[in-house]
Amino acid sequence: MHVWIADADHPQGHLVEAHQARVSVFDHGITVGDGVFETVKAIGGVPFALTRHLRRLARSAQGLGLDSPNLDLLRDGVTRALDKHPGLDPARVRITVTAGTGPLGSDRSGGALTYLVALADFPQIAPSADMWVVPWTRNERGALTGLKTTSYADNVLALDYAKQRGSAEAIFANTAGNLCEGTGSNIFVVLDDELRTPPLSAGPLAGITRELVLEWCGGDEVDIPMGELPRATEAFRTSTGCDVQPIRAIDGVPLPAAPGPVTAKAMTVFAERSAGDLDP
Repeated sequence: MHVWIADADHPQGHLVEAHQARVSVFDHGITVGDGVFETVKAIGGVPFALTRHLRRLARSAQGLGLDSPNLDLLRDGVTRALDKHPGLDPARVRITVTAGTGPLGSDRSGGALTYLVALADFPQIAPSADMWVVPWTRNERGALTGLKTTSYADNVLALDYAKQRGSAEAIFANTAGNLCEGTGSNIFVVLDDELRTPPLSAGPLAGITRELVLEWCGGDEVDIPMGELPRATEAFRTSTGCDVQPIRAIDGVPLPAAPGPVTAKAMTVFAERSAGDLDP
């Protein structure tokens, strides 16, 4: 497997074998998690919704106070990496941009950004997922709220908590006691026959799949008190990795249907629309 890297030594980027890929031990992405990233699914060697992902990467970088990343350079890196591995289908494309080398602390050096594009197989999507509410909350007013940064330790901890309880994904409430998101997915629920998902003001990441589901299928962006979850007649989660996936149970309690009619329609619409346009 090859990795594409661009940094101060290789400003135009170059492909290297994964075992030969090198990032400085002083890179701020390693020492303090000072970076942003995107995960993109490539189908037949073509990255899905790459334009939207790169736009979100730029928004995350701006929110983190990083220099504006060179999106054309990143797009070229994605193409070069995928062209090197035509048999990888679907491919998981991880795009990472860090602040580059810096001191062993929170100060930045102001040097060149580090760009990385790595590939892997995308696991097959399971028919449904169980989810578990974790005891920690998302801060909907935090400095990193809505940014897709490499500071992911809280997600690692929450996902491990859920998996220890037999669930595939965790659910975060926010500090106001409303539904927020999963560790790597957005959540939709059906309440009173209406499709609802938390608004961005509740603290979730502006997921690309979430965005497309709202555009293609509709749905209301409203605050959802955690106490309302037991009333949900169906629910699903969205992400690059799982597309639209029914939620079978929350905290070990099965939902009435998985998928229910609203979820089944969203799954069908998303599959048809995404197949017809790989860069919507």
